[in-house]
Amino acid sequence: MIAAIKPAGSNTRGLLAYLYGPGRHDEHLDPHIVAGFAMLGMSDPGRNPDATLTQLAHHLDEPVHLRNSEFGKKITDHVWHCPVRAAPEDRHLSDTEWADIAQRIVEAAGIAPPGDDLGCRWIAVRHADDHIHILATTVREDGRRPKLHGSGIRVGDACRQIETDYGLRQLKKGDRTADRRPTQAEMHKAQRLGWDQTSRDWLQDRIRAAIPHASNAEELLAYLEADGIAIKPRRGPFGDLLGYAAGRSGDLNKDGEQIFHPGGKIAPDLTLPKLKARLETTTPEEHPTARRQRPTNPWHQATDALDTLHQGMTDDTHAQAHITALGELIEATAQKAPDHSRAELRAAARTFARAQRSLSRAENQAAHTLRRATRDIAHTATGPDGSAFAALLAALVWSTIVAARWHEARNHAHQAEAARQALHHIQTAADHALVPVIDNLVARRPSDQARRTLAHDARAAVPDHADRILTDPAWPALATVLADAEASGHEPHQLLKEAAAQRELTSARQPARVLITRIQHTSRNPAPNLRAEAARLRTTMIRAHPPSRLSYTARPDTVTASNDRNHRHR
Repeated sequence: MIAAIKPAGSNTRGLLAYLYGPGRHDEHLDPHIVAGFAMLGMSDPGRNPDATLTQLAHHLDEPVHLRNSEFGKKITDHVWHCPVRAAPEDRHLSDTEWADIAQRIVEAAGIAPPGDDLGCRWIAVRHADDHIHILATTVREDGRRPKLHGSGIRVGDACRQIETDYGLRQLKKGDRTADRRPTQAEMHKAQRLGWDQTSRDWLQDRIRAAIPHASNAEELLAYLEADGIAIKPRRGPFGDLLGYAAGRSGDLNKDGEQIFHPGGKIAPDLTLPKLKARLETTTPEEHPTARRQRPTNPWHQATDALDTLHQGMTDDTHAQAHITALGELIEATAQKAPDHSRAELRAAARTFARAQRSLSRAENQAAHTLRRATRDIAHTATGPDGSAFAALLAALVWSTIVAARWHEARNHAHQAEAARQALHHIQTAADHALVPVIDNLVARRPSDQARRTLAHDARAAVPDHADRILTDPAWPALATVLADAEASGHEPHQLLKEAAAQRELTSARQPARVLITRIQHTSRNPAPNLRAEAARLRTTMIRAHPPSRLSYTARPDTVTASNDRNHRHR
């Protein structure tokens, strides 16, 4: 059950005309009052032809007129309007049941507190089977204004209890981190102009798409302006950025002027302070030499960086930061993805935006490595090869599962659901991306004898999941990956153990596919040379602890003893 409190209005008679009228598409049937304040004392215009809407409006407005006559400043925001709608699958509710629901909602909102005979005047009108409209005038009988601060949260809590009591569809409790719902005016304007989205929704998508490309707030605003978005910055006396508002081209007011929306009204996490916290790192800038030494493939870098998400989930502030950065990586991947995966990944990025914010504070500096990898993908000029892209998508699948589980463990119902919906899109893209990779591997599968040997390695490395791996249709492809890795000097048994340790396989639908992408990613590096590593360690120790010069300038017997020690070390 959804109760949507509308912005305060000033025309009681006009709202009544809509509630008792035919509707915009003749959808209103049999409008009538199902409940009202205790002293309603007049006939229902929907049942008595002699009762008029003007009379009903005057009756509801009496406390407002009385207060306005006594005080110089008139009240013009006195009309409280709250449609209350049941879910499509809910059972039919009677007028008596809707009356009880309306009473509970006005009590929760503070319109008519329980046991208070001096509350506001209100009525509930029903003109459809699945919803009612509650109209109230927000001046009490004693002339005071009601305390409505936080009424949306209280009404939402009342709706959750009503759902339980009446056996209706159970919705998730709100946490004040959701996007603002588009107003009727915004939706009608978008429809009139032929837009698929309202201006605020459109701006939100554009700002989120720009975040991976910027390293600070000034860069972000410049990127948005270059993308054709109107930006109105708010600056201090010395030019420092204090806030911003954004506007969509063609979104004009009645005077033909550009309409601007403050960042916080576009989405709760797009205020300037929150954007600065995400973008502007305090981590020292990496030295150019060190940056050149890192792997040059940004798709491999991003897959490696996702490992930091798993490591940082024990601390809530770090976990929330990594989940926020994960959404940015999904967005950047969608922008650079091949055509066949772009639509699914864009849908995933849009859906995951809800999972990026919760009431848990984010320590954004903790996700610096993941954000740096995201910017590298956003700035790369080349797309990924098939195996690198499949590996990144597989890592995104697992990371999204981790994010959903973290939200579930903390009862972040909306965020967990958003992560699960995003997971569906990412999984679809990952399955599609892996098809050509597997086809190529299967075409090169090793001999039957080699596969039997590799199957033995699989049973020894991951005994709990060996049967599922070996019966997975992708097992021949995994055998090819293991054979290729072995030819490069890797140990298949060790690679399988490491890949299985990086992600639990119980929840994997097709464990062989999971292992293919992970082992391909891991085995791309040269196999470790144990002799070379031992020599390197020995050289390092000698440099750190050079032989004392005294041992060569002292007595002959001392020199001999020193040489004997060196010989033993060799």
